[in-house]
Amino acid sequence: MSAYLIFFQIGFSLFKLFPLRKKTVFVASFGDNILYVEKALKKRYNGEIVILKDPSCRINFKEDEYVKVLPFDIRKHPFTYILGIYHLATSRHVFVDNYFGFLASATFRDSVTCVQLWHAAGAVKKFGLKDPTVEFRLPKARERFLSVYQTFDQVVVGSEKMATIFKESFGIDDQKIMRTGIPRTDFFFENEKMSRIKKDIEHRFPLISGKKVILYAPTFRDNELKKQKIRLNLEKLRTHLKDDYVFLIRLHPAVQESFDNPYPDFIMDVTSYPDVNELLVITDILITDYSSIPYEFALLNRPMIFYAYDFKEYTKMRGFWEDYFDSLPGPILTSTDDVLKTIQNRSFRLDEIHEFASTWNQYSNGNSSEKLIEQLYD
Repeated sequence: MSAYLIFFQIGFSLFKLFPLRKKTVFVASFGDNILYVEKALKKRYNGEIVILKDPSCRINFKEDEYVKVLPFDIRKHPFTYILGIYHLATSRHVFVDNYFGFLASATFRDSVTCVQLWHAAGAVKKFGLKDPTVEFRLPKARERFLSVYQTFDQVVVGSEKMATIFKESFGIDDQKIMRTGIPRTDFFFENEKMSRIKKDIEHRFPLISGKKVILYAPTFRDNELKKQKIRLNLEKLRTHLKDDYVFLIRLHPAVQESFDNPYPDFIMDVTSYPDVNELLVITDILITDYSSIPYEFALLNRPMIFYAYDFKEYTKMRGFWEDYFDSLPGPILTSTDDVLKTIQNRSFRLDEIHEFASTWNQYSNGNSSEKLIEQLYD
């Protein structure tokens, strides 16, 4: 066990000597699901709420008389990190939205409920116990993974397809599956709010005004976590599309360095924009690869392109749940020329998007956050 986990385990064991409080703790990595659950919780619950914010989290949570927001980073904020361990050890409900290694050392009391919100409504690539790289890990690392997954009392899903994936990925049974829908998808059923946000973003970013928006949102590559290379010919796209389109780039939170923008008159780096759902509202065409972003974007019934320039290499490294070419609702391309041609000719597979959205958002119907709170707290 690493020194970090030993430190957490000692602190957690000491703080467990304190009584449980009427308190809910969120550990936020992506944060958007947590944002919606926290809002629904405040409407029905008058207990203390603490949000432990991981350094990668882009969401700006608001503090008030009921909500505390603490940075959860042992290196930069050791005091608030220790305070966070105290809150985790004395809370009746704990929500997480990612894999957190410290959970392997968090032996919650029997009356505590730990809920995994996760950060994706669907899954293209394999993860958890089904990640092909797991077999190359040391036995202790595999034991730690299992310890983390066994901490989850409930795992929230938006569909039966995702329920099956979680059961295989986390090694859990069906009793731990919570079929309430994905909290952040509530946003896509709030038409007035979406309309208002679209106007706000267009006002904030004048480059968008009068143009159609292409959002390029690739997932990370294990060998490009420091700086991700953009494998599109941006100069060619600018030459042919700049009169009618603006090109937005949003890198995965795992990528450390930002994108160096060579064409600010055509490209905008929106990696640091807090809420990806708000960006989807203004997006006319989504370009992605193996990311989970299409599962929610499909609710808007707009075109998608899947730019899989490294399909063979990525398949060997990660693996897919389904046949990649048959399961996605859009053209799968490997070159900039093909991407450009598809946009110019509008040769999208729009007829497949509605079924794709219905399948993966089976339980997400606009009140997922409220249903979750009702089941857990009532």
